[in-house]
Amino acid sequence: MRIFFVLMNFKSTYITKATPIEPLVVFRIGFGVLMLISIIRFWYNGWIEKLYIEPSFFFSYYGFEWVKPLGEHTYWLFIICGVTSVMITLGLQYRLAIITFFLSFTYIELMDKTTYLNHYYFISILSFILIFLPLNKAFSIDSYFSKKTYKKIPVWTINSIKLLISIVYFYAGIAKVNSDWLGKAMPLKIWLPSKYDLPLIGDSLMQQEWFHYAMSWSGMLYDIAIPFLLLYRKTRVLGFAFVVIFHVFTHVLFPIGMFPYIMIVSALIFFSPGFHKKIISFLRSVFKSNTNRFTIGEYYRIRRGRLTLGIVGCFFVLQLLMPFRYIAYPGELFWTEEGYRFSWRVMLMEKMGYANFKIVDGKTGKRFYVNNSDFLTAFQEKQMSFQPDFILEYAHYLGDHFSSQGHKNVEVYVECFVALNGRLSVPYIDPEVDLYKEKESFKPKTWILPFKDEIKGL
Repeated sequence: MRIFFVLMNFKSTYITKATPIEPLVVFRIGFGVLMLISIIRFWYNGWIEKLYIEPSFFFSYYGFEWVKPLGEHTYWLFIICGVTSVMITLGLQYRLAIITFFLSFTYIELMDKTTYLNHYYFISILSFILIFLPLNKAFSIDSYFSKKTYKKIPVWTINSIKLLISIVYFYAGIAKVNSDWLGKAMPLKIWLPSKYDLPLIGDSLMQQEWFHYAMSWSGMLYDIAIPFLLLYRKTRVLGFAFVVIFHVFTHVLFPIGMFPYIMIVSALIFFSPGFHKKIISFLRSVFKSNTNRFTIGEYYRIRRGRLTLGIVGCFFVLQLLMPFRYIAYPGELFWTEEGYRFSWRVMLMEKMGYANFKIVDGKTGKRFYVNNSDFLTAFQEKQMSFQPDFILEYAHYLGDHFSSQGHKNVEVYVECFVALNGRLSVPYIDPEVDLYKEKESFKPKTWILPFKDEIKGL
């Protein structure tokens, strides 16, 4: 009983424990600005049309098949994301803005599984968490109109952001503790030599095997260590320097968009409130803002605080457990990819595939082969060729298509070969299985052929 009361007292104390609000305010501004830049960049490069309008077929997430592309109206989704990014930055109707941003951004990401990236997932779940946090209670248009600003907020609101960032790094690090990444420097041994055109280091370091191993090991150590370096006050500046160097170098090597800048700006949340106060003071001087006309609230108490904290707590339990769901599946994770997504396994594989689909009349045995380019873009075909759930969904699409064209007794088979992390290409899908009869589910896909090698690790 004594332990129970101690835990309850800790919970009650933690819910109400206060900290200055400035770190949340700076995070709000940084997040909003980066999201606006991301949306503008996506539009400017023509990716809206290329990825969401031009294709005639889109790959869906299991359970979210109802999320459909909107054709030309897709531009409106991006406009909504852009407008709400500005509103988030300014703290204008913040709660409405962040909810709308979360829904519109997540809808975009659910429209086609082909575009899945870990950092898109990160933005979606981060924006979900931000719904429950009081980022607009100081230095915002909302506080200007309400004529009220607050000095302090519950400490868990800031710690929740720190925890999410730490999970991303730490899980990405332990995922690298595997024999391909550390023992074979794969897939960096494939990727880095292709950067021969980089000034100074392209023809030298990028071609050296020892450098490939050094990058693999340092990448793993960086991901595991960086949350602790940022959390500990005496190593925080060093940790942030590593964040900047790592992500800038990563941006130079790999085309991963805004993700490096998002992680650099996000890491600022680990700095002391005093650091963020200086940023806010500078912004106040630039925009000639003062709080003389405001009612100063000492502490902002979140409405339904226990319920909110309970929702956030459940969210983090889910985030901590999801990366380990692969344990429920047999076979090598990198091969089957069952439980691979949404687990912070970042850039661990170089996987290439070839998939040739065969349409068969089950009664007469007549057959013909499909030209994938008739239905898929080059990018979609590449992603489909080595991911089992893509292959199954596309097989059903082909079966439905040719059935609607008048073909009878349609069966769909695939001759598929996949190469993983420098290994020779080998058969991937059982060519004797009619995929049109197989159904998508959370059950293991028994028609994936066994992996003939072993990758040791977590």
